[in-house]
Amino acid sequence: MYIKTTGAIMADHPKVKDYMTTEVNTVSPDNTVRDAIRLIRRTGHDGFPVVRDSRVIGYISAADMLEKSLDEKISNIMSRDMLVADTEMDMNDVARVIFRSGKSKLPVVDSNEHLRGIITNTDVIRSHIEKTSPQKVWTLKKTLEAIHNIHVDVVRETVNIDELIPTQPKVYADELDGRIYELKKGLAEPIVVIKKPDKLILVDGHHRVIAARKLGIKSMDAYVIPLGDDVRLGMEKTAASAGLHTLSDIKILDYAKHPLIEVTKRLKKNDENGLTDVAQ
Repeated sequence: MYIKTTGAIMADHPKVKDYMTTEVNTVSPDNTVRDAIRLIRRTGHDGFPVVRDSRVIGYISAADMLEKSLDEKISNIMSRDMLVADTEMDMNDVARVIFRSGKSKLPVVDSNEHLRGIITNTDVIRSHIEKTSPQKVWTLKKTLEAIHNIHVDVVRETVNIDELIPTQPKVYADELDGRIYELKKGLAEPIVVIKKPDKLILVDGHHRVIAARKLGIKSMDAYVIPLGDDVRLGMEKTAASAGLHTLSDIKILDYAKHPLIEVTKRLKKNDENGLTDVAQ
């Protein structure tokens, strides 16, 4: 029996078809545990859709094969009750299903239950990182109006990225890979810019802009808030103090230098040196 996950189709929202992997490793119900273990060693994956005549009929995970004979057929131990997604499913709905069910991946099928791809929790995270919503722009608008006692408008227009003044000193290389992928697929959200008479201040979307620059893209879609020179912004002063004048001033940090990774490495090193007192 299938438990098929479905969700409302929402315009302008990324869909499963935009993020799924179409080249999927599968096993046949006639394969053995030995065959599946070989595939795990070769691919590094911990489970596979079970496919017969292009139709998904089950799923086999490493846990299913524990303490099973190497000659046991996959059809005898595979899970037949599973969650699957369809290509038009909204990624927000996929996120809910994956995190509430505890699944790490979902096979993607069409109306005939033919395998079309696979969607993973990593794809979900990638689809949500640095996602600009109208609510974020609205919050910025209301904040500017409250602080400076003015009325501001929000317009949608294309901006020249080489004219942007950054307000963020660093971006991370691993996130850039995700933004580059999205730009190539046409999935990037608009950036957020404050426009003054003589400058364009980048408020949100630094990873997207640097990714676009790497791809040779000269202009980007943006939510733009026009302001006069008489409105003095704290972010302008902070950026100037940090030496941020052009996009070239932004540092690209390798994933290994991410603050969370550094803290984890330091704790691990202290533990190995006997400096961590677990009794405390």
